[in-house]
Order: sequence, then C-alpha cells, then structure tokens
Amino acid sequence: MPKVSTVFICARCDAQFVKWTGRCLECGAWGSVAEQPMAVTIKETNANTAPPVPTKTLASLQTAPLARISTGITELDRVLGGGLVPGSLLLLGGEPGIGKSTLALQLATALPSTLYCSGEESAAQIALRAQRLLSTPPSALQLIESTHCESVAATIAAQKPTLAIVDSIQTLYSDQATGEAGGISQMRVCTTQLLTAAKQTGTAILIIGHVTKEGTVAGPKTLEHLVDTVLYLEGDRYHEYRLLRTVKNRFGSTDEVGIFTMAENGLREVPNPSAAFIKERGDMVPGSVLTCLVEGTRPLLVEMQALLTKTTFGYPQRRASGFDLNRLQILIAILQKRSGLNLAQYDIHLNVVGGIEAKEPAADLCVCLAIASAYKDKILSRELVAFGEVGLGGEVRPVSHTEKRIRECAALGMRQVIAPASATLPAVSGVTITPVKNLEELIVRT
Repeated sequence: MPKVSTVFICARCDAQFVKWTGRCLECGAWGSVAEQPMAVTIKETNANTAPPVPTKTLASLQTAPLARISTGITELDRVLGGGLVPGSLLLLGGEPGIGKSTLALQLATALPSTLYCSGEESAAQIALRAQRLLSTPPSALQLIESTHCESVAATIAAQKPTLAIVDSIQTLYSDQATGEAGGISQMRVCTTQLLTAAKQTGTAILIIGHVTKEGTVAGPKTLEHLVDTVLYLEGDRYHEYRLLRTVKNRFGSTDEVGIFTMAENGLREVPNPSAAFIKERGDMVPGSVLTCLVEGTRPLLVEMQALLTKTTFGYPQRRASGFDLNRLQILIAILQKRSGLNLAQYDIHLNVVGGIEAKEPAADLCVCLAIASAYKDKILSRELVAFGEVGLGGEVRPVSHTEKRIRECAALGMRQVIAPASATLPAVSGVTITPVKNLEELIVRT
C-alpha cells in the first residue's frame, strides 16, 4: 500500500528538507522551498519477474568509422577529435564573458545548415553581433527565439539541420519538470529531451552552460554525465588567450587543447602558440626563465618571471599568478633547505606570462631557477629552457614527453635545455642539453 508523506523541495536546486525553511540551505535562494506530496510505495515481495536480456559478443558487432563533419575551425576540430559527430550532444561551459557565445556564433556561420536557438538574446542582437564579428555575415543562418524545450526539440525534428545551438541551457524550461528555468530538475529534463532529439534526427546539438565561481550550481557539472562531449573554454577575460579543453569525449581523445586569441572580430586560432607566447619578451632581467609545458599533446613554451623584494612588514609575502600558491610555498621551502638560499627575508612574486596556468609538475624546475636567478640578481640566457619535477629531497625527477619538449625548443631557436638527468635525453642538433640531478647542482651550475 502506498504511504503518503510530504517533503519540502527547493524549486531552484531540488534540495529536499524535512521541514519548511525560508531560505534554501544548499543554493541560498529565498522563498524557493515549497511543500510537495511524496508517495512511498511499500513492496510486498522482492521477487524479480523481469525477463533476462539477450547478450551479444564483441566479435559479432560490426563497427564503421565515424563520419565527422569538419567545422572549418582547425583548433576546434583538433579538440573534437576531427570534427562534429552527427547525432551527438555537446556541452560548452565557461565563465560569463569568456567567449562561449562568440565561439558558438562563429561555429554556426562556418557550417551551411545551422539552427541557432537563443533564449538570452533577441534575433536582432545576434544579427548585430554577427555584423560586428564577421566581415560577411551569412544570410542563411536560421534563428529562433524560444525558451520552451518542447518547441525547440520539435523545430529541430522538423528542420533536421546539421548543427543546432542552444544558448543557453539555463534559459530553457520544460512542461515535464517542476521548478523555475535554470533549476537542476529543469536542466536535466531539457538536456534529456535534446539528447533524444539529437539521436532521432542525426543533428549535432551544442548547448551552452554557465559556470559559477563554485563550478557546480549553474549546470555543466550536473549535466556532464548526460552529454556526449564536454568542452570548457578557459582563460582570463582580461587576457588575450583562451584555451578550449575537452574533459569528456565519447568519440575521441580528451588530451587535445585548442588555443585561441580574443580579437575585436571574435576568437582567432593560434597556429603556433609557443612562438606567440614568447614573441613579446622584453629585455632580459633576473628572474626570467622559459619552460616547456605540455597541454594535451601540444608542447608550449611559456615565460615565468620571479621577483624578490625585501620584506618590510612581519612575515614575507608569497604571491603567484598562473601557478599554484601552495606548490610555490613548497618549492620555496625546498630551495631554502636543500640549496641554502636565504629566502625568509624576501617577498616572492611569481607570474606566468600570457595568462596561462602552469598546472603540471614540469614547471617546478623553471620556478626554482627563476627564484634563484632573482635572488642572485643574475640574468640567464634568452635561449635557455628548463623543465622537470622537483621532489622534497631536492631531486629533479623526469617528466613525460621529454623528447617532444626538447624538439619544440629546437624548433623555436632555443640553444640550451636543462632537463632531469634520470630522463632519456635525445640528441637534437643545435641544442645543448644539460642534465641535472638535484637543485644544489643546478644552483652551482647557473
């Protein structure tokens, strides 16, 4: 027999409570908690009456290569694994103002048959933005203004375009879900309906989602398991470069990264990012060192700058831009203990030029070398590159893609590379490779 009880549910985030509260304790919304009946069915038996499902062997299944559609944007094709897959559902996330709608509009104009569904902007606003970003705006782009998910899915089923763009998922609502638009239940139901429309019509659908400071409530983190591909557009809105990453891809690799630069006429591809990052290096000063990072499968040369100043108040300050502050504190402690550098009296500031975030451990050796260069007030060679992971004992450990990093350095005219001694170091013409075992050896050599 069903037992009827009540539960208090937030209309915005679907959080459940046993009693009413004026403010949701999960998302912080006021007046969004309402009482709803909940039917609990008590089963009399646990007997399983479902029929068994027939099985298939892997050898009996015939697979064919995926038919991909090139977007005309090389960096986007690289991230997607070769192009759009018909019938796939893609999620493009990123902070507000990072360039998601700009990239979506450029993608819409690159394909001949595209349906653009806008719930945030009017069709006139999209036309004005297209005229501003594109020299020759396409006249065949189909635009609809609707926030009703069933109507959007019906339009996709009727027209069957090559690509459909929904900007954004937070504005859609469905009659099959409760709560306001942008709530978790609404976004889940709308995404499921769009996924069904994509599979039935063979239309690739790109939905745009916003990311809050926490990266959870706005939608993308709750929808990642529903979609086929998850793309994130990263970077600082006040810097020039944008990085497009794939964190999930059912039809390709998640190792690639696309690099764009934000210009007046939209996002532009960066074919040689290493040369772009180092082309504007000024006069050499102490504390400036190059390192080679690997974003996906692509090596990138970036400049790291360290600045040391005498501490004037109490404890020394440590600041980092583009590098993890906790990791910086560890490297400073290693330098003090293992290399004998007296850094306790200095404020240390570290900056990764170009707005790039150096997250991989290969940047450790470059950071230590930059701090030591600034401490000794010694200018290093402009053609010097250092990479390697540093352990707590001061040892320099090998990192992945060593040969690829060194060849990228040679291609860009670098003549000296400092690398871990324990790594397999290739012989590259025109490059002098200096192997180091620990930080003490590195400080003595430089």
